[in-house]
Amino acid sequence: MATETVSPACTGSSLLQPISEIINLPLDQVNFVVCQLFALLTAFWFRLYLHPSKTSPFVRHVVATLLGFYFALFCFGWYALHFLVQSGLTYGIMILTGVEHMHKYCLVVALGYLSFCQITRVYVFDYGMYSADFTGPMMVITQKITSLAFEIHDGMCRKEEQLTPNQKVLAIRRMPSLLEYFSYNCNFMGILAGPTSSYNDYIAFIEGTPCRRSKDHQTNGKTNGRHKQTDPSPNIEVVRKLATCFFSLMVFLSVCKVFPVERNIDDDFIATTPFYAQVVYLYLSMLTTRPKYYFVWTLADAINNAAGFGFNGYNSDGSPRWDLISNLRIMDIEFATSFKMFLDNWNIQTAHWLKRVCYERCPYNPTAATFILSAMWHGAYPGYYLTFLTGIVVTLAARAMRHNVRPYFLGSPSHKLLYDGITWAGTQIAICYTVVPFVLLSVGPSMKFYRSWYFSVHIGCVLLAVALPVKPRHLRLKEAPVFSHQDSTSTDGHCNQKTKAT
Repeated sequence: MATETVSPACTGSSLLQPISEIINLPLDQVNFVVCQLFALLTAFWFRLYLHPSKTSPFVRHVVATLLGFYFALFCFGWYALHFLVQSGLTYGIMILTGVEHMHKYCLVVALGYLSFCQITRVYVFDYGMYSADFTGPMMVITQKITSLAFEIHDGMCRKEEQLTPNQKVLAIRRMPSLLEYFSYNCNFMGILAGPTSSYNDYIAFIEGTPCRRSKDHQTNGKTNGRHKQTDPSPNIEVVRKLATCFFSLMVFLSVCKVFPVERNIDDDFIATTPFYAQVVYLYLSMLTTRPKYYFVWTLADAINNAAGFGFNGYNSDGSPRWDLISNLRIMDIEFATSFKMFLDNWNIQTAHWLKRVCYERCPYNPTAATFILSAMWHGAYPGYYLTFLTGIVVTLAARAMRHNVRPYFLGSPSHKLLYDGITWAGTQIAICYTVVPFVLLSVGPSMKFYRSWYFSVHIGCVLLAVALPVKPRHLRLKEAPVFSHQDSTSTDGHCNQKTKAT
């Protein structure tokens, strides 16, 4: 194995090697989990002892950044220098090129540097070693760099009337300092697993000026007729998310090896198993791959919440919401009744990034462009491109089905229930079929799987997309209802939306 000949100084700390051998897990994964657990404890300390009421934003920026660099060095050794190089290069571009074109240059340089690192890791070092590699954090940093560049361009170059309501909220009116920039990109709460957040939300958290996101928040924040800066405790939400992490980890460790994805392309399995049983096994095998993502993303969300980041106003019952930067909604994923519903609730912050950077700005074929950008961002494995190219035709077919068929089932609750049941099954099969190459990584095994299914989903989706009419995007946007600022806040969760509306 290639990693056996690499110096520990390059691959991260070997301090936990004995634990890695005892539990039979790769050292880099053990380092990752231990660092995240230590980050969780540090987050509580950060909220209690470096609260904005007790210290300055400068101190909070410095501490968050230095801790982030330390965790990165512990996990990845000197490969963590790539985080500094990528961030430093793009900050120089922001300063030197000006606001008119900086967003384009930053997108090309950040994505190009990420792709270079991914290609060298895959094809030079350890192809197929699907572990906590150093390009994972770079993917999140790339999102932050490009989002920031577009938001600065919107705030300092474009006219107010040219911006959408969401772009007005996210727009940045001044250039961040170097410390603010590195703190945003490399803070200890998100350096290892994200999630991405808007720059304005992060600065509001650091400076102690939390966003007001609902009328309920205002009601809960009133004292003697004046608004009080409430600081609800995240402890209950953190405990709930840690319980979700524990359950997800147990499910993954107990059932992942029972339903290996590779069995879907086993010759004996294909030859001897009835097709309906292959469909069921495909669903079960792909279902068991999700808990590891649930574990990683929910733990990352809990770390940010423990530090006091992620508060999103209050629910109608007065309970605080801590979902500002949440990356998934598990129940909505598992019971999704459309391809779009699944994607909207899976890796939420990445979906927001793709929408803001590509889909809303691309003048031609935004759906295809968004899937291609997503494939490039994910990495150099051919399976990623097969997955996202398949996702294009599945998305077009699902959109055509929904526009043409769904209205006929809305007449009664029983018809709607029947429609939901059929579309749930269809969505789960389509998702599993689409994502198989993402797990198998290589072209050969992925094409073998698709051939065993006679490319049936591909063919069916192309026929549906061609046969069923769907209005062009610009016409759908014209007919869509105009959402108020408060509606936009509740669905996308950005700060100051209501304030700007008034």
